[in-house]
Amino acid sequence: MAVERFEVSRQIAASPAAVFEVLCDPRGHVAIDSSGMLQAAEGEVVTGVGSRFLVHMDRESLNDLPMGKYDVTVVITRFARDAEIEWTIDGTIQPPIEHLYGYRLTPSGSGTLVTSYYDWSRVHERYRGRVGFPIIPEAGLRATLGILARTVERPGATADRGR
Repeated sequence: MAVERFEVSRQIAASPAAVFEVLCDPRGHVAIDSSGMLQAAEGEVVTGVGSRFLVHMDRESLNDLPMGKYDVTVVITRFARDAEIEWTIDGTIQPPIEHLYGYRLTPSGSGTLVTSYYDWSRVHERYRGRVGFPIIPEAGLRATLGILARTVERPGATADRGR
């Protein structure tokens, strides 16, 4: 059976609350994106399962599909404050593809072990073989964790840094 999920982890010198704050902010997703696809976001800070926000995308960054600029709605599917957030995408492609992205946060002595994952095991059959999965490679998740670390580890990044 082919691998349809991967995870990458990184130790980040910030509290789970500081990391989670970035992950719950729609603009935080844009700020830490390493793919270049996320251009801007609109919406309220995520508060639980079912929360939604709009992201303006540019597929030209990947140069894999001729989609150009388009919008998607991020739909939160898991939410445990300061511990886990997961989402899927509802967008112009219908039915939804049903791939999942998420983060798990584990407190550690020097901050937080942040695990980023991408799961395309539930992808709708219509897209299997037509869309190349994974869309974001493992190296992309790893690079995003690096940007996340840089974002929350800088002095004054969040009010509760180091808590």
